[in-house]
Amino acid sequence: MDIVYIRDLKVDTIIGIYDWEREVRQTVSLDLEMAFNIAEAARTDNIEYTLNYKAVAKRLIAFIEGSEFLLVETMAEQAAAIVRDEFNVSWLRLRLSKPGAVRGSRDVGVMIERGERPASGAAAGV
Repeated sequence: MDIVYIRDLKVDTIIGIYDWEREVRQTVSLDLEMAFNIAEAARTDNIEYTLNYKAVAKRLIAFIEGSEFLLVETMAEQAAAIVRDEFNVSWLRLRLSKPGAVRGSRDVGVMIERGERPASGAAAGV
């Protein structure tokens, strides 16, 4: 299984259940692993045959910056759906965190996997 990934994508948004959280933008961080067969891209050296991680990142930034959620769970679920539906990703793992949300911890958040995980070595995506 090939994995295209994005790590520590920081986006400012409205997120949280408390009144003060509804009034200030907070930074969330995303880590994303996406199953995608990159063999044809590697063979041809042509971006047309791979998963364009810049396009994925730009889409997620636009979505998250323009959104207001109470829960990180909802934000993660909707971000995962965008990646799967709009970028033809069959499986992904997404980690969404809120740095500094809990005193004494670096960050808190959720990790989700969506889609059927391809067997190791099997073609995914495309």
